[in-house]
Amino acid sequence: MTHDETVAATTVGEAPAPRPRARLIDVATAAGVSPKTVSRVINDEPGVLPQTRDRVRQTVQALGFVPDRSARELKRRAADTVGILIDAISDPFFAAFVSVVEELAVAEGLSVIFASTGYDAARERTQLDRLTGHRLAGLIVAPVEVEAETLAGLGARFPLVTVDRAREGIDAVVIDDVGAAVEATTALIARGHRRVAFMREDVSYPTVSDRLAGYRSALETAGLPFDPSLVVTHERFGSGDAAEAALLLERDDAPTALLCATSLAAIGTVRAIRARGLRMPALVSFGDFTLAEVLEPGITYVDHDPRLLGAAAFRRLRERAERPDEGPVRIVVPTRLVPRGSGEVEPPTGTAADPSTGSGATAGVAVRSAGSEASADAAGVVAGDPSPDADPLPVLSEPAAALAATALALVHPQPAGDADVSAAAPIGAP
Repeated sequence: MTHDETVAATTVGEAPAPRPRARLIDVATAAGVSPKTVSRVINDEPGVLPQTRDRVRQTVQALGFVPDRSARELKRRAADTVGILIDAISDPFFAAFVSVVEELAVAEGLSVIFASTGYDAARERTQLDRLTGHRLAGLIVAPVEVEAETLAGLGARFPLVTVDRAREGIDAVVIDDVGAAVEATTALIARGHRRVAFMREDVSYPTVSDRLAGYRSALETAGLPFDPSLVVTHERFGSGDAAEAALLLERDDAPTALLCATSLAAIGTVRAIRARGLRMPALVSFGDFTLAEVLEPGITYVDHDPRLLGAAAFRRLRERAERPDEGPVRIVVPTRLVPRGSGEVEPPTGTAADPSTGSGATAGVAVRSAGSEASADAAGVVAGDPSPDADPLPVLSEPAAALAATALALVHPQPAGDADVSAAAPIGAP
């Protein structure tokens, strides 16, 4: 047998090689149409001429094309993921915020993905692109510099809510930063402090500037002069402690009280005080942080509960999904001042009077600011103990369902657009 005969015999004895599975692009090429047209024919969608539809069907049959049913089902499946874009998961506020949103989402059969901006506008754009590449059931954003127009475009694709900072024409869940700062500053003044400092942060967020405005408003109402040298800036990305606070407290004319605009600023300030062995001034933190209650003294704080904000944001996201044509709403979540000891530290003997005026303001003075109406008495913080009748915010251990119900009780959407709840009012107040 020749070599050629051997090869022929082997070929005859073998099974024919299987034909490669036809793809949608193969059908489109053979039928002389676009892949989109083939998809429309396969899915019985309108918009295809009868003769073209027949030609595509004949090509499908001739090539033995079988649609990928799993891919079709994936495409048809409803979006089941909530996206969250925050500053940083290391921030105690946002860590707790993400936790409660995830808890509520899981309870409704949804998953959660989150990303952080790192307080950077360029990274914010990148992270938004990454998140919105997913099939989202909704998106919650703590905006850095993203504009309202961009968010509105995303809101046309899926429900979207901003948190902590508002954008015109977009649903937002915020607090009354001005009013809460007024309340905290007034409480320090009511204790007899006449030199009250303010520790802000080096981020250009309106929340920080609003808190500074509230601080200045409380000083003005109490008849105390505003001293720019008592406003210092915490470098968020600097060393672990706030050296700025130490320099302030080591001055001959050091303030006797300090309001920190964020919990991170308060953490840095406490570290600086401990590291340098300085006397603890009366200190109020805007926001709680881990182990703040076990310090000596415990750290008094403005409670803008991230769990309540998270519950309100998630609830609004679901409402927006059900009523996509409803106008934008701003939900203002109430705050309260929680005394633990540091905010109640009395000024040293002989420092009650402000050195620039020689006199002190009257404790318990009523405060009225652009953002709210409150008084030291209403907040339960005038020179005595906190009012035993003050309505507390819900405890943080509430299960998801109860927390969601609380969020519904504290927000009051109005057709005009703002859902406003006074910072000094108890939850559920009209």
